[in-house]
Parts: sequence; C-alpha cells; structure tokens
Amino acid sequence: MYIGVDQGTTSTRAILFDDSFKVVKVSRRKFHQIYPREGWVEHDPEEIWETVTATVEEILSNISARKIKAIGITNQRETVVAWDSKTGKVLYNAIVWQCRRTAERSEQLRRDYGDVILRKTGLVMDPYFSATKMEWMLRNVEPVKKAKEMGTLRFGTIDSFLAWRMTGKHVTDHTNASRTLLYNIETMSWDEELLELFKIPKWTLPQIVDSAHLVGNTRWGIPLSGMVGDQQGALFGQLAFDTGDVKITMGTGSFVLMNIGRKPIFSKNGLLTTVGWKIKNEIVYALEGSVFITGALIDWLISLGMFESPQELNHLATENENGGVYIVPALAGLGAPHWDPYARGLVIGLTRKTSRGNIARAALESIAFSIKELVDLMQEESRKKVKTLRVDGGVSKSDILLRILSSITSRAIERPSNMETTSTGAVMLSAMGIDEVKKSELLRFREVEKRFQEAENLEGDYKKWREAVKRSKGWSR
Repeated sequence: MYIGVDQGTTSTRAILFDDSFKVVKVSRRKFHQIYPREGWVEHDPEEIWETVTATVEEILSNISARKIKAIGITNQRETVVAWDSKTGKVLYNAIVWQCRRTAERSEQLRRDYGDVILRKTGLVMDPYFSATKMEWMLRNVEPVKKAKEMGTLRFGTIDSFLAWRMTGKHVTDHTNASRTLLYNIETMSWDEELLELFKIPKWTLPQIVDSAHLVGNTRWGIPLSGMVGDQQGALFGQLAFDTGDVKITMGTGSFVLMNIGRKPIFSKNGLLTTVGWKIKNEIVYALEGSVFITGALIDWLISLGMFESPQELNHLATENENGGVYIVPALAGLGAPHWDPYARGLVIGLTRKTSRGNIARAALESIAFSIKELVDLMQEESRKKVKTLRVDGGVSKSDILLRILSSITSRAIERPSNMETTSTGAVMLSAMGIDEVKKSELLRFREVEKRFQEAENLEGDYKKWREAVKRSKGWSR
C-alpha cells in the first residue's frame, strides 16, 4: 500500500492506495487563503504542514505504518516558501502561484530578458513563476535578508518544504525545478546566469533529484520516494506515456499538458515547455497551457448567491443556451497563450432577458473555450494530431462541460474511473522509486469511466468569446 500526499492550492489530501493503485481512503483538510492586498495571495506554511501531518496521521490511524511501502508527494507548483535551516522557522508566508505582486517587475524582465529566459527555461516571464517571488522576499522581508546574511536561508517550492519537514533533506524534483525560472531545461540544472539575474544564491536552493527517487525515511518511518508537480503528476497518473498524449486537469484552474517526448519544443505562441518527468535515464518533456481560473469561477458565482451549488449550475447549463452572454474568467489575469496579468474578468452580452441559466451556460463555455484555444495551439506547434483528451479534476465531473468541450474541440473526451490522477501519479512514481514496479507494468491499471463524443456547432460562440477576451486585456493597468 502507498500514501499520496496531494498538497493543493486550497486543501491538502492524504490518499491511501492499494497495490493496484486504487483509492482505499481519503483524508482532507482545507486551509486559509490569505489576501494581504488586491492581487496578492499567500498561504501559511505552518498551517499547510499541520494539514499534511493531520491527514497522513488520520490515514495511519486505521493501518500500521509498516504496511505502507512508500509516500509520494504531489503539490501546487511555483508557490515558494522561505525558511531558516538552523532554527527550522518559516520566515514569511508562502507566496502562491496565483499572486500578482511582481507583475511590474515581471513586465520589465520580459521586455529586457524575455527571449533569454524562454530559451533557457521554456517559460514565459510572468509573476506566476517562482523566481520573482524569491527575489521579492530577498528585497522586502527582513527575516529573509538576515537568514541570507547568516547563511541559513533556504528556498523551496512546496514539495521541497514538505520533504525537508518529513526527512530533513533539502531536495526538489525536476518537474518542480522546471517551474522556477531558475532551471535550465536542457542542462537540467540550476542556471548560473539566471541565478545572477534574480540574485538568488545557489546554496539557498534544493538539490534536484528524479521524480522517482528514494529521498529518505519520513517521521512515520515510511520512505519518501516520489516527488512530482501536480500537473505532471496527473500526466503520469493518466498514463500519458506516448508522444502526443494530452491530459487536462480541471481544478481551481485548468492545466493542459501534452507529452512531446524526449526533446523540448519551444513555443512561439505563449505555451510553456516543462519537464513531464525524469526517471533515471528517461526524460520526458511536455507542452503546457494554463487557464488560471476554472473551478474558482464556479466557486465565485456560488459565493455571489447566483447558484446554490455546482450541481445547480450544471443543471441550468444543461437546460439553457448562453443567450448571447460570454464570460472571460480572468479573475487572476490571463495565462497561456495571452500572459496578461492586467486582464480582468468580464461578463458581456447582458440584457434584461438574461437568466441565471444563460450565465451558467456561459460560465461552462468559457472554461471549454479557454481549453480549446490551448489544445489547438499544442497540435499546431507539436505537429502531432491530438485524437483524445484525457480529463481529471473535480470540475471534470460535469457531464455538460465535457459535452461542450468535446463539441468545440471536435475530439473524444475520456474521464477515468480513478479521478485521483494527480496522487496516483505520485504514488506510482514512489513505487518506482523503491523498485516495486516498472513503468511498462503500469499501463494495465488504466480504466475509463465515461467517454464523450459530441458534435454541437459552437464555432460562432467561440469566435464571439475570443472578441470578449480581447476586451478584457490590460484592464487594470
């Protein structure tokens, strides 16, 4: 049996898997979202750690730790923690991937160094990524400055922070390192030129290890042997092992990843190149596009009192058309391929006849249209035909959304029986990290719960929606 620790943006889950990688038990804890200013998003790392220990120990309350072969960590990426290696104390709240506080700095860097950064990292210069968050802490947080002077400062993404708390080792894996803007995607190491650009001392950063790698024993006596960023974890958990395979995770945001094989492809249209996984001599790269707001849009509409639940929204969307209403879900700016941190959410086309049903349908269409934009670009840039889209995440439970997505992309959509694909990827990697299973043996565990193949003509609506996207750009500049 295995435990997957899924440390997400709004909650932490520990999931117990059997030896066939089926879910046995789930423990979940939410934690607070901190918004010090408009556009700023933080988490309390100590609260995150408390949710990790609480969920793991709830799992272990009914089963002996001796029966658990390994732990795998999967995590919200780009979010950064700073701590002191001597005292063990966290030095500032974690700055979350959604945080826009470094938008102006990122814009300047994009103008001056954008091409160099893209060539080295495969990433677009944006406040989404980790480096400017670290730079901001070094410039603005006194305890971070003092720890640097004392030589005790440690930076890490969430996986690194949890691994340190669990094992005392300061490590990260290649998938998380590739999201920092400090990692050279071809040399597969921290890049000296980028470290100098952001003024990040190399000694503050973790050692980079394989995604399947025995890190050490945890405080529970269970080996930690798998580490992977959440979206790459889902790519692996969906068993997207062939070049051209695409998975879409629909959670707080939507994240589209395509397996592009063993050589990176650098996008000309705002897609990201990232490490899919590294296991011994195997390196797999992926093209990635991110829609920052997906489930968060539904949560926001419910918080306004417009709908009582996701189920009501889905029902109304099934029974209605959009009535000429279009939504741009840019509540935290626009991600790929636009990369506009100044864009803001937009609802357009309202009339006195507009109903809640129209808005429900427009909300789900905005998610599907955002994903279509990315899938089309991936096929164009990779020159590989995408036949099927593999979906997961809480929002993918919506049948009407998947029917809309199938129609607008003209592709089959497959939803797996096991929706915990992110944690599944992490525990599969942890099993490989202790040589319990080979990658080729994992394919037999794939099961599809439902397949969607729809053909409703939505091209006119998609065209109108893209016009709305143009109007949302640069709004808060």
